[in-house]
Amino acid sequence: MDRFHQEPNIYVGEVNIKVKNLENSITFYQNIIGFQILEKSERKAVLNADGKTPLVTLEQPADVIPKQGRMSGLYHFAILLPSRADLGGFLRHIIQTGYPLGAADHYVSEALYLEDPDGNGIEVYRDRPSSEWTWKNDLVNMATEQLDAEGILASSVAEWDGLPPGTIMGHIHLHVGDLEKAKEFYTKGLGFDVVSYYPQAVFLSSGRYHHHVAINTWQGAGAPTPPKNSVGLKWYTLVFPSDGAREKVIQQLKLLGASISKEGNDYVTSDPAGNLIHLNA
Repeated sequence: MDRFHQEPNIYVGEVNIKVKNLENSITFYQNIIGFQILEKSERKAVLNADGKTPLVTLEQPADVIPKQGRMSGLYHFAILLPSRADLGGFLRHIIQTGYPLGAADHYVSEALYLEDPDGNGIEVYRDRPSSEWTWKNDLVNMATEQLDAEGILASSVAEWDGLPPGTIMGHIHLHVGDLEKAKEFYTKGLGFDVVSYYPQAVFLSSGRYHHHVAINTWQGAGAPTPPKNSVGLKWYTLVFPSDGAREKVIQQLKLLGASISKEGNDYVTSDPAGNLIHLNA
């Protein structure tokens, strides 16, 4: 695992996604994305890449409704592959399946974009070495340029065999209704640093990563929270280096007036747009 996704940083561990048809979704996440099933019940499946670490949980709510437009919630979750060769193998596999695909070079990373059968956004990417990232005034230089697909394909000769064991959850990108309020929550509350700005978007991280979380108002300022039974994000986890670090953040969130509840060993809060977050230590 890279240094940006371990202590002393705060990073995204797992996402829980609501889907309309669990079996259809499992087929997609196994055959197209390359996850393995860790646990499965009638309405829920936990997915992983290494045989032990949950990365994505799929859930089919009893009275599920399709994804609603112009709402806050998930823009995409981003699966980080260990190497460019892994991205090359994945790209070749997607081309062979014929599944619709988007792509971009962000300077800090090379990324592919897909949607699951319910329209949940997924990014699959690899990071360039952090020594190649350009910083100015504590902001990292990112853009959206054309991807060198041929170079990526040429970096891999191995047969695709699903997601490699070193795959992790790299970041999450969320739609919010109020960019300033959300930025305050993620900086003054959760303790992230702003590392980049984009039109109607803010990128945030800890430990000088290019971003662990991004927020945008691309669904419109004032976009409402989707209904609880709607397809989309149910929750995501943030992993803290220690109980003490988590406790400090809980106190900061309380000062901001954020609601916090306890579920088992987890503390649960939600950002101002209603995106639910499990705080793990």
